[in-house]
Amino acid sequence: MEENTCNHIAIIMDGNRRWAKAHNLPKNFGHKKGAENVVKITRAMKDSGVKYLTLYAFSTENWQRSEDEVKTLMQLLREYLNKELKEIMDNNVRICFIGERDMLDSDIREQMTYIENQSANNTALTLCIALSYGSRQEILSAVKKTAQMVLDKKLDINDITAQKFSSLLYTAQIPDPDILIRTSGEQRISNYLLWQIAYTELFFTDTLWPDFGIEELSDIIKKFKNRERRYGKS
Repeated sequence: MEENTCNHIAIIMDGNRRWAKAHNLPKNFGHKKGAENVVKITRAMKDSGVKYLTLYAFSTENWQRSEDEVKTLMQLLREYLNKELKEIMDNNVRICFIGERDMLDSDIREQMTYIENQSANNTALTLCIALSYGSRQEILSAVKKTAQMVLDKKLDINDITAQKFSSLLYTAQIPDPDILIRTSGEQRISNYLLWQIAYTELFFTDTLWPDFGIEELSDIIKKFKNRERRYGKS
């Protein structure tokens, strides 16, 4: 059997708060440790030849957390955008963001746009960060766009295909993931890339995100390469 090629890995980075609790530290220490791990894993992805990495950083449901925790996360995000992503960009990584940007503060949105523009021509890896992201909202938004195009007679209803619909999603310029990894032992998708992962290979690990390392990542990629992907065929 021919080995599978891994072009795109998506990760649900779960377990920062539990990591902090296990180390008798405040929650924000877990989030900071998790952000540091993003840099390490991104480097490893680039070196492994993977071309796309999509990380679930903050979901639309996360807005329901306590006001103090959300403020802490937003401040950490500001620091991350200003410092860590600069280093990532310097390593020839293109960075893009998907999600409901209007829910974020204006200074964060401006920095996101700046980073996207500055890294647009980088070619080693595309790092896609899902911020204020929810897949149901993404799909609903694409449905509304499709309906409006039909109403405006810019699209015939018989021309609506899966490919056309995919082009209206946030991930229009990104191939579907080959691998989805969720850390921390939870075995659910949590409203993440629901359309895109129709035939993605799923991997769940008990490791908390701050402890998820290059060795375990390499082991998952190795297992993926030996899986049989039939896409519904015999």
